[in-house]
Amino acid sequence: MKDKSAFQQKIKVLTKLVDSGYDTEKKLQQLNTEGILKIPGITIPEISIILELQKQTKSNKLFSYLSGGSDEVISKSEEEV
Repeated sequence: MKDKSAFQQKIKVLTKLVDSGYDTEKKLQQLNTEGILKIPGITIPEISIILELQKQTKSNKLFSYLSGGSDEVISKSEEEV
C-alpha cells in the first residue's frame, strides 16, 4: 500500500459516515453539504475525503481510491520515459 496514513484517514472517515447512517453508496451520493456538516466531529480535511469518496463511488473506482491503486494501463512507451 502506497500510503498507510492516507488509508487510515479514509477508513476513519468511512467509520464516521457509517456511524452517522450513511452506509450505502446511494446514501453517500445523496449526502449534501448540510448533511456533511451535521456529522459529529467532522473536519475540513475529512470533508474533502467525503467529496472524493462520492466522486469515486460514482465512477465505480472506490476500491482503487481506498487502496491507492490504479487500473490505468501503462504502455511500453510510457514505461521507457
